[in-house]
Amino acid sequence: MQTLFADTNLWLRIATVPVYVGAIVLTAELLHRYTDTHPEQVRKVVHIGTGNVIILAWLLDLPAWVGMIAGVLAGIVTLISYRLPILPGVNSVGRKSLGTFFYAVSIGIVSAVFWNLDLPYYGVIGILVMAWGDGLAAIIGQRFGKHPYTVFGNTKSWEGTLTMLVVSYAIVSLVLLTVNGNIWQTWVVGIPVAIVATGVESIAQWGLDNLTVPLSSAGLAFIVDRFLNGLSN
Repeated sequence: MQTLFADTNLWLRIATVPVYVGAIVLTAELLHRYTDTHPEQVRKVVHIGTGNVIILAWLLDLPAWVGMIAGVLAGIVTLISYRLPILPGVNSVGRKSLGTFFYAVSIGIVSAVFWNLDLPYYGVIGILVMAWGDGLAAIIGQRFGKHPYTVFGNTKSWEGTLTMLVVSYAIVSLVLLTVNGNIWQTWVVGIPVAIVATGVESIAQWGLDNLTVPLSSAGLAFIVDRFLNGLSN
């Protein structure tokens, strides 16, 4: 324990996580209290903003336990917030969903799995597909969705679904481009991942997509990428 605390650089890096997340939550609360921003748009600020914390964890080379503890603590705070109005800007949409809780759980799981495998970028893919893919799909769908459809009681728009598909593919390709470089596998892996992530997001209910989309995206990206790279070796 003394060795850990002696590593000032590590703890300075770790400190960026709560500072960043706190800034996002504060921004959401200010939007909720002092502007006429729609509650769902406020939620998406938090949804996309907090998802980007996974990039910080990757770039700052934080250990797996940081993400795991952060996921547990965020999950606990989220569950409490459903009973007490401590995060009104996050939970003010008026629909019952455990989505924020599942989001925290997914961050903890991908940290536990892919950071310990020393393959954090797959976890980054999973969280960013959910953060940006689902987040932008909701924004585009609500604002420009003119062609609705219903699957298992979920009403979506084709505009939002197409956004999810395109953004998911872009996320996977950009992350793998950073890691693997400009090789053919980089541009292929995102195809099945984007399709599966979009399908999973379309049918999930009660906010479960915040868990199933990150895990399926990260897991499938791992399997397909390793398989395709194995073929070329």
